[in-house]
Amino acid sequence: MSTATFYALVGTGLIALGLHALFRHAHLLRKILALNVLGSGIFMIFIALAYRGGEGGPDPVPHAMVLTGIVVAVSATGLALALAARFQAETGRTSLEEDARQGENS
Repeated sequence: MSTATFYALVGTGLIALGLHALFRHAHLLRKILALNVLGSGIFMIFIALAYRGGEGGPDPVPHAMVLTGIVVAVSATGLALALAARFQAETGRTSLEEDARQGENS
């Protein structure tokens, strides 16, 4: 198994784990963490795709995209945490589960 294949398999596993946690949990912090794990899996796959084989170094464009993606992910995580804190301060809840039940009763 090559290194690129290993990175791609690990990335696929992280994406699957992130998607499972995103749909499984109602708690906002767990959803934010699941999105971060999902993003890390995508970054791993991009890094695996950058490998060219034995003819030279890796392709620098996917690496630049991953670095930019990390910066955007950190910013988005900060915004999501601020929104989750505001939601908790306004409603006193940390999950979205009750909102779905209220929509059915209306």
